[in-house]
Amino acid sequence: MQTWREKIHEIIFEADTRAGKVFDVLLLVFILLSLVVVMLDSVIPIHEKYLTELYAIEWFFTIVFSIEYILRIIAVRKPWKYIFSFYGVIDFVSTIPTYLIFIIPGGFHFLQIFRVLRFLRLFKIFKLGRFTTEAKLLGQAMKDSREKIIVFLVAVLCMAMILGSLMYVVEGRANGFTSIPRSIYWAIVTLTTVGFGDISPVTPLGQFVASIIMIMGYGIIAVPTGMVTAGVIKRNNFNNTKSCKSCSKEGHEDDATYCKFCGEHLFDSSKFN
Repeated sequence: MQTWREKIHEIIFEADTRAGKVFDVLLLVFILLSLVVVMLDSVIPIHEKYLTELYAIEWFFTIVFSIEYILRIIAVRKPWKYIFSFYGVIDFVSTIPTYLIFIIPGGFHFLQIFRVLRFLRLFKIFKLGRFTTEAKLLGQAMKDSREKIIVFLVAVLCMAMILGSLMYVVEGRANGFTSIPRSIYWAIVTLTTVGFGDISPVTPLGQFVASIIMIMGYGIIAVPTGMVTAGVIKRNNFNNTKSCKSCSKEGHEDDATYCKFCGEHLFDSSKFN
């Protein structure tokens, strides 16, 4: 027999059960509706006409999200693991602004922007069915490739500094390259193929160097894609939604019985498939 805490964990954190799917769909609907309220409240005529109604609806969503946040803390054996996790912080930051109206009345509308962070829960809610694999694989692949990506970004930054300094020498202040930092800014914009057009080379030599930089930019864009793709292939075996009830971490293999992070016995979702 499941304890009441295990039952809450199954409903809130597991997306493979019927109850978990219903909960995730309802939470998704509430998040979207709360965002609609935020957007409508930003329209001045609607805000002035329906201030009381929007205020009441916002408090309704705040109470719902607060209850959800408390239940998530209760459901895990180590609450601080969830509280200081990425989604735990997001849940707290996106709920607290409404309560701060009692402390900072004038700053409420400024803090309102943090409620949009609830939208990030969509990435977790999309654990449903086939959408799980793509979201999780991409996140794990980027995490596995972080060292390569960092080295790549440092190399690109060094290249931008060298090319920007070169263009500062070639074009000079008279042609808009008034300083090395501004020239580096132009090099970054050109390497990334953005091309704002606020600065452009005038001399034939400068235009030749710019052409080389533009061609290099196309090759540079393809490098991170290859890194992440390799990581996706490597992480192809992570395609489930098992969440540890002790440490709340995910990323387990399909046939995993115990959490690879803390050793806790994992929830068996095979009977629901």
